[in-house]
Amino acid sequence: MAIQPLGDRILVKSLEGEEKSPGGIILPDVAKEKPQEGKVIAVGKGRLLEDGTVKPLETKVGDTVLYAKYSGTEVNHEDKEFLILREDDILAVLKDAKK
Repeated sequence: MAIQPLGDRILVKSLEGEEKSPGGIILPDVAKEKPQEGKVIAVGKGRLLEDGTVKPLETKVGDTVLYAKYSGTEVNHEDKEFLILREDDILAVLKDAKK
């Protein structure tokens, strides 16, 4: 069973938080900050506009995104944790600096 987001929603797999502090101290799970960066796994068809047309989403599968800290809904599927966000909750798409 796969998860397909509806409308302007996006399925994101959160990237793991830092294991060490900048000073080199290993952080326990309770001290880690909630990640704000993830990889887009699936996207919905787009936002339904008032005139009945659908505006496609700007993000696409494979994008690495930065999202608001406490946004979205956490879901578990096949022992993996995902986050379902609206496109409005995405702050930026992270581009590879090598390009």
